[in-house]
Amino acid sequence: MSTPLIECVPNISEGRDRAKIDAIAAAAAAVEGVRVLDVDPGKATNRTVITLVGAPGPVCEAAFRLVRKAQELIDMRTHRGEHPRFGATDVCPLVPISGITLQDLVPYAQRLGERIGTELGIPVYLYEHAAREEKRRNLANNRAGEYEGLPRKLADPAWKPDHGPAAFTESVARSGAVAVGARKLLVAYNVNLNTTSTRRANAIAFDIREAGRVKRDGDPLTGKPVLDAAGNPVTIPGKLKSVKGIGWFIEEYGIAQLSLNLTDLDVTPLHVAFDEACKSAQERGIRVTGSEMVGLVPKQALLDAADFFLKRQERSLGISEREKIKIAVKSLGLDDLAPFDPEKRVIELLLADAAEERLVRMDLKRFSEETANESPAPGGGSVAAYCGALGAALGTMVANLSAHKRGWDARWEEFSQWAVKGEAYRRELLRLVDEDTRAYDRILAAMGLPKGSPEQVAARKDAIREATKGAILVPLRTLEVCVQSMEVMRAMTEKGLKASVSDAGVGALCARTGALSAYLNVRINCLGLDDETWKKDVLAKAEALKAQAEAVETEVMTQVLGKV
Repeated sequence: MSTPLIECVPNISEGRDRAKIDAIAAAAAAVEGVRVLDVDPGKATNRTVITLVGAPGPVCEAAFRLVRKAQELIDMRTHRGEHPRFGATDVCPLVPISGITLQDLVPYAQRLGERIGTELGIPVYLYEHAAREEKRRNLANNRAGEYEGLPRKLADPAWKPDHGPAAFTESVARSGAVAVGARKLLVAYNVNLNTTSTRRANAIAFDIREAGRVKRDGDPLTGKPVLDAAGNPVTIPGKLKSVKGIGWFIEEYGIAQLSLNLTDLDVTPLHVAFDEACKSAQERGIRVTGSEMVGLVPKQALLDAADFFLKRQERSLGISEREKIKIAVKSLGLDDLAPFDPEKRVIELLLADAAEERLVRMDLKRFSEETANESPAPGGGSVAAYCGALGAALGTMVANLSAHKRGWDARWEEFSQWAVKGEAYRRELLRLVDEDTRAYDRILAAMGLPKGSPEQVAARKDAIREATKGAILVPLRTLEVCVQSMEVMRAMTEKGLKASVSDAGVGALCARTGALSAYLNVRINCLGLDDETWKKDVLAKAEALKAQAEAVETEVMTQVLGKV
């Protein structure tokens, strides 16, 4: 299982004083093993969203230090801003990223809340999955009345904090309260409107948010609320589940916005919220001009958005992730108010380890120079994978061209499916370019292990054996993917754009070259392995794949030559 990785997204009630913001973020960054991925201040809201990532223990320590520094630097008695808030650190949620479940994260959030309450004397309300009673799951319930309502809230036994003082002391007057929770990844998302009316922005927010609006007699805005038998207001649900939202006016931009929290992207994705906002705005004579991310966004949310808009255009989905992200940014208008740099705003791109992609990040000239050097890596295995990636890219290109051909509009989806397959093969083969070199490095590391005692000799021998197996399985995987990718070139040769049939043929030749090159690497790496049974099985599989590659190449070339 992978090392647990979590995100913490503290929202602090300071968005204007950069020195204070930087000092608070630096308190978290000082914890070893924690990265501060993003610091996103808002002047109008007077609020900053900070994103930390790392293993659960270090992140909780970093969160505690951040809350402590915010308590020291922010005085809530003088705070003013557009966003609802009740504390210097207003919310402090923990979010699972990988290697840990949401339920596993709950004890961390509860212990963090207890420590903040006990050691810092700040009232703590546990929310979402960390909540200990149902009414506290919803952040809005905990924060109702905001900072100004805290004296009354703390005096109410029903709203006694989960941790920390239940009194509005001098210290609490300065710090306010904090909500600590464990939740799914939440996307804070603002939709820009061509109006300055907060009332109309609110009306649109009420249309789409899950909570909807209060039902009224007569005029929907000024009529008397309709009450149920218990005397509670009757609500009209909004269009979208797992969406919270309000409308506000942002002085900084001179426009009204919808401020949305998307609490479960599996239920309501980013593009659905944007699309419904566009529809509701249009019904009210208002136009959406774009949108704005607050903090970071998961890559998949943008890829899904790109697919949504590409399908509407009846365009192929089999394009690179880089291109899809560009389409999503433009389609959602994420650069409407300020430039949107995916390298700084997309979680996975921020976490990407350049060392893990050392070779594929090189330009063509640099890669060829690196290969030509006297070092044995990168070698034939990496080049085999790159040849295969070029072949898959050509097959994908023909599929994309065919999907966009005039007169073939009814077939765009057919070719799009082939392009999606080709793009997946291309990405996997690019991953194998660096993985092959890493496999070689693991052999060198095993060979460098000590051998001063019989136990060390035995351990070193076992490590070399396992590293060698890894160095065999990587080119075997390259061989397998190269052969699989040839199905795209074969299909494009048979039914793709005739003017590009030669490209499909070249793609098949590249894939076949990659396959046979990987086959050679499997064989030579097997020479040094002493596990004969394992080696026999691998070589049999490699022989079968080699024969398949050669057969498909012959079939494709026959087709190509028949058409050119």
